[in-house]
Amino acid sequence: MTEPAPHGAASSLVSDAELLAILAELGREVTSVLDLDELLRKIPNLISRLTSFTVFSVYLLHEEREELSIAYAVGYPDEIVKHFTLQVGQGVVGTAIAEQRPIVLNDVDADPRYLAVVPGAKSQLAVPLRHQGKVIGALNLLSDRLAAFTERDEWILRQFGAHVAQAIVTARLFESEREYADMLEMMAEIGHEMSAILDLDELLTRLAHLLKRVIDYRIFGIALLDEESQTLEMKVAIKYGDDAKAMDPVKLGEGLVGYAALHKEVVLVADVRKDPRYISAVEGVRSELVVPLLLKDRCIGVFDLESPELGAFTKKHAELLTLMASQAAVAIENARLYESIRANEARFEKELRFAQRVQMALLPQELPKRLRGVDVSWHFDPARELGGDLCDFLAPEPNTLVVAVGDVSGKGVPAALYSAAIGEMIRGRTFRRRLEKERSTPATVLAGMNRILHERNLEEYYCTLCYAMFEFKKQTVTFANSGLPYPVRCSAGTAAQIDMPGVPLGSFGSSTYDEVVVPLAPGDVFVLCSDGIFEAFDEAGQEFGAPRVIDVIERNCQKTAKEIVGEIFGAVQLFCGDAEQSDDRTVVVVKINP
Repeated sequence: MTEPAPHGAASSLVSDAELLAILAELGREVTSVLDLDELLRKIPNLISRLTSFTVFSVYLLHEEREELSIAYAVGYPDEIVKHFTLQVGQGVVGTAIAEQRPIVLNDVDADPRYLAVVPGAKSQLAVPLRHQGKVIGALNLLSDRLAAFTERDEWILRQFGAHVAQAIVTARLFESEREYADMLEMMAEIGHEMSAILDLDELLTRLAHLLKRVIDYRIFGIALLDEESQTLEMKVAIKYGDDAKAMDPVKLGEGLVGYAALHKEVVLVADVRKDPRYISAVEGVRSELVVPLLLKDRCIGVFDLESPELGAFTKKHAELLTLMASQAAVAIENARLYESIRANEARFEKELRFAQRVQMALLPQELPKRLRGVDVSWHFDPARELGGDLCDFLAPEPNTLVVAVGDVSGKGVPAALYSAAIGEMIRGRTFRRRLEKERSTPATVLAGMNRILHERNLEEYYCTLCYAMFEFKKQTVTFANSGLPYPVRCSAGTAAQIDMPGVPLGSFGSSTYDEVVVPLAPGDVFVLCSDGIFEAFDEAGQEFGAPRVIDVIERNCQKTAKEIVGEIFGAVQLFCGDAEQSDDRTVVVVKINP
């Protein structure tokens, strides 16, 4: 036994008026404390001013379990304080709670209800703590003297107990509000952290650890709904802090998990043995909390918490988990969308790389064989992965070279598809020339293509195309143009554009095209460019323009066709600097050898 707690005034030595004044003062003092732990520590010191005792304890009631535990004690062994519990109706304190009345024992050994928790106790006073008609706990005093407590002590402790009960409720409310505020702050942090994780597997694993900050669970699982099979598949399963064996899929509507998902409502069960919906999947489970993951009016899965203890989860747990579930549902959906986008991007990248290979394969790889007396080079630089420019070199007849350079409207995949179609059309109409009674000319080729493209009703798409037919026996080249920048001819060191206006192909069905015939001379250079060369802009918004193109050609006309192509592209790149390339660029150079 410990020594009696010190006290200032025994109840028998003060008048009723003085006692009431002391009680009022102590009541004000005890109700001014808002920290529950501080309040519990203060209670025995205040009681010591009213009566003498040797051992003190305050029990608090767990309503759902109908169990009493020691919240604070003086004179008890530490192990008893940590682990000792009473059921309502058990022992003197449990009986006082059950009957909601104080109990005084003058000789504890003479009462069978007494439980000898502290050796040496002779007498006991247990007073229930009541607030608004409900018992929340009890004050328990023990003494090493027989008959240590009187009816006056019982009355005093009952009056003081009313102040204590009010103070405990207030402190609990304050603590609850503070915890709730802290919890909301934590939930905001958790929500922010969840939203930053876009990998679904990583997110689900992280959710299990984040939830541990909110609820100290023993068994936890995340099940996601498979829309096609209408089953809930366990994606994460944790038991007692270790990875647990994942459960078999659960059909929608079956068990507590399936019921929560089907009805989109929280399922809170204190004793699963009493719930017919429960399906035993983990041995030893006694209570369960299932919260649906709702995205608007759609359930995408559930949080499932299980415990081997009865009544382990409360309505507060359900509220917190519901709040977290709403954040998690959005994060899971975002991760799924990201996963889908990433998969689509990977597929698109693969298809795009293949399309690039196809487009490059459709470009001319070499000049037609047995074609002499001419030096030809070209380069194509798309603004994006795929471009809308096209060029081709065809030899429909001996000693004849057709050069076609085009630019379709738009960029990217649609432009590349349109460009490929036009390229095939050029080849088809060019090689038909050998089979026709009346040989087609550059102008009739463009006119025929224009009619076909216009009939396709692709009003938002059109094509500018320069079609040149070099006939080396005749020593001439015939041009027809449908809106591409005018071709440049450099002869005897002087370059100039060949003025050839024309309506883009596909714009008007009845459009006709003019032809220009130019004689060929040894050393002549002909340059065909798409508008991405002429209309290249520098960082200040200035256009490269035809004069600069002509200047580059004149200064380099003695070089090979390949070198001239390189000089043109080099000059454009130097002019543009860091300005973004906004259009495809194509250059074709044809040089007549001496």
